[in-house]
Amino acid sequence: MKRGLIKLLIALFVITGFTVSAQKKALVLDEIMKNRSLYATSLNNLQWNAQSGSYTFVANNKLVLGKVKQAKRDTILSLEKLNEAMKKADLDPLKRFPFVEFKAENQFGFIQGTKSLLYDMKKDDVTVLNSWPDNAENNDVTENGERIAYTIDNNLYVAYRGTKLTVSDEKNTGIVFGKTVHRNEFGIDKGTFWSPKGNLLAFYRMDESMVTEFPLVDINERVAKVNNIRYPMAGMKSHEVTVGIYNPITQQTVYLKTGEPKEQYLTNITWSPDEKSVYIAVLNREQNHLKINQYNALTGDFVKTLFEEKNDRYVEPENGLFFNPVKTNEFLWLSERDGFNHFYLYNTDGKMLKQLTSGKWLITNVLGFDPKGKKIYFYATKDGWMQSNVYAVELSSGKITRITSVRGTHNITPDKTYTYFIDKYSNTDIANELLIQDNSGKTVESIFADKNPVKDYTLAQTDLFTLKADDGTDLQCRLIKPANFDPNKKYPVIVYVYGGPHAQLITDSWMAGGNLFFHYLAQEGYLVFTMDSRGSANRGFEFESCIHRNLGMKEIADQMVGVNYLKSQAYVDATRIGVDGWSYGGFLTVSMKLKNPGVFKVATAGGPVIDWKWYEVMYGERYMDTPEENPEGYKNASLLNYVDKLDGKLLIIQGAQDNTVVWQHSLNFIQKCIEKGKQVDYFVYPNHEHNVRGLDRAHLYRKIYEYYKQNL
Repeated sequence: MKRGLIKLLIALFVITGFTVSAQKKALVLDEIMKNRSLYATSLNNLQWNAQSGSYTFVANNKLVLGKVKQAKRDTILSLEKLNEAMKKADLDPLKRFPFVEFKAENQFGFIQGTKSLLYDMKKDDVTVLNSWPDNAENNDVTENGERIAYTIDNNLYVAYRGTKLTVSDEKNTGIVFGKTVHRNEFGIDKGTFWSPKGNLLAFYRMDESMVTEFPLVDINERVAKVNNIRYPMAGMKSHEVTVGIYNPITQQTVYLKTGEPKEQYLTNITWSPDEKSVYIAVLNREQNHLKINQYNALTGDFVKTLFEEKNDRYVEPENGLFFNPVKTNEFLWLSERDGFNHFYLYNTDGKMLKQLTSGKWLITNVLGFDPKGKKIYFYATKDGWMQSNVYAVELSSGKITRITSVRGTHNITPDKTYTYFIDKYSNTDIANELLIQDNSGKTVESIFADKNPVKDYTLAQTDLFTLKADDGTDLQCRLIKPANFDPNKKYPVIVYVYGGPHAQLITDSWMAGGNLFFHYLAQEGYLVFTMDSRGSANRGFEFESCIHRNLGMKEIADQMVGVNYLKSQAYVDATRIGVDGWSYGGFLTVSMKLKNPGVFKVATAGGPVIDWKWYEVMYGERYMDTPEENPEGYKNASLLNYVDKLDGKLLIIQGAQDNTVVWQHSLNFIQKCIEKGKQVDYFVYPNHEHNVRGLDRAHLYRKIYEYYKQNL
């Protein structure tokens, strides 16, 4: 009897112990932004080595070499050995292995503070290539690392082997050199552009001295001070931009003769391969007429217009010309002229040779040409709008080969010969995996995988499905349910919305484009619903541009299709529906709340556009035209006109340093609520711009969660 009892107790202990060890964890709200283990890991500083078929990455402060189809990996350089070379060069030691970029098989460059360095593995020595001042910004380095363009305040400089060359010496701070222009629209993300061999520098010069100033207040001084920004509002005076060409040898600048009117958009600057010409996609302020213009880089003279594009709604260039590395008189141009973003092959005479790709799918990004100039590689939605796969198209035949073999959202890096590709991808089942693909589209091997970093946690259930808009258009939806979802219970719903241009919320990626905060909300008993309504990205020109001149109309109609679907489900508590969004999503959140009284019990809106007349020229006029041209559209979209419809709870969140949706929007809304006797909640992040980033985002998550917990 005793022996049997002991066996029974042991069995119970084992079973109980197993149950305890196998029990999954619950998400903790404050850990979502702080606990790195909740997010997928990867190989640090992974890149192809110049040696064919080999790659390197950094692990444990060592540089590791791997080779395709070989399991063995070798440490080729330690931090200690690199620091020995640093000491010999009279340079400060490195605290950790730097981010490196291979220039040749045995040479890599890296940055230490304000120095650009080159390490030669054979010679075991470090050379200083260049240096720049501590207060330099917007660093732009030539491929060989010998020249660096940078800005200090509103002026532009070039460092050449430690020598400082002054490109501009402008005392008027309203005139800015070498920085982004046109409010970072049209694919513009920098203000300097080195020629292919690094001999010449193209740069933007922006005169914004005539643009109205908007005051932001810095509270971190003993006495708060005003930080005025130049902010051109829709229909008002915009800045004037020109393009200069600087020669570091002669230290002379010529300006391209881009002509009148001065208020035009000079977008997507592209150098010719021979460095003799600069091409600019010149767009009129109305944004409905584009010209591809060629200029002489040595004299600044206008050479010719290669071709033009027009559209009754808008033309939005976001990429430059992609020159063939072999047939340098030919290039590819991306255009939505047939309704989807596709390649068109041109020569430098301006003759269109052919449309290279076509179909009801679109190219989302371009990787580049293979060295022989026979194929170009690109990202596209060809196999589904939720996916981002990589393809190659042959210029001669138009034949398309898919390179990424696994469904999902991909980010690939080719080797120098375009023989192999490192493919970093995720999908709804895999958080992160690194594959080696070949140029025929076959998977060679997996070199790293972190398939589920939250496998020890109980995550919510995610359902993906489509609904139909009023015109029959498919609308992608995502519904996140509690892990212990019971269809016989009733749940409150939080609708998370963006719904505007240039954004797609639902993708075939980890968590289907959602995040751990949504899963935490589901864990706490909420359903979290999202729809990519018309106006969203990556579905073609008509899908995105149909909102033109009437923002907040079709998007809300689509979102209400989703809400009505939810209300029809037995497990949804139709009396407890909330809506949340930021920026354009904030605009839609407040719009949905005000224009559908009684539907949404609670709403939380961050950085919301309240009236488009206070938004900037480039984005605002693209989608709404000017207030003078479209008074009815502006009136219908202004949320000030619907404040009397406000019921239930509304929280507006504002970054005090927001230079995108300026404070005037939400403050005017609050004032209108006061005038109408409407109660509204308001919260400000004093030191944040258009979004709350960094560890403070944990505070934002708790603020939103607590608001729904108390009110929904």
